[in-house]
Amino acid sequence: MADTPVQAGISHWQNFAKTHQEGQMTNPFHDYENARIRARLINPNLEADDYGMPVLDSLTYIRGQKAGEHATGEVIELCKNIVVMGDKHDNGQYTVAFGTLFTAYEEISNSVVGLLIRARKHNLVNFEGEMLYQGRDDDIVITLFKALVEDTRIDAKYWKRKK
Repeated sequence: MADTPVQAGISHWQNFAKTHQEGQMTNPFHDYENARIRARLINPNLEADDYGMPVLDSLTYIRGQKAGEHATGEVIELCKNIVVMGDKHDNGQYTVAFGTLFTAYEEISNSVVGLLIRARKHNLVNFEGEMLYQGRDDDIVITLFKALVEDTRIDAKYWKRKK
């Protein structure tokens, strides 16, 4: 027996309502009774692997993955530019003065200091001090520990988690 248009419409809206209701159960801003998320908000498990992380495969998670990949690509490009502009030493390390790098990066990116800090966090480069400032720190030497062969050297650990 074929569904009538009215029965098909009713079935469609019932499925829509059910899907919407399930979605609202994970929405912390919705007041739906028995929401699963509410227990996690009231008594969060600070030791959980997913604490403070966006819901897996949500748009926020996907945007974070893409942002991490983009930032990683920029750090890798910075390291490659240090190899081109810097001096190679016998131990395989490359060095370049911050002023030289900053001047070169004026046309490439306005965030060279942020990229250097991120690269240092991943043990790719090192330099003195916590922050570098144009003019004042032009003579500070930036050391690239090893020329990158693979893009997998940097792990976007903030967005990696088990499925």
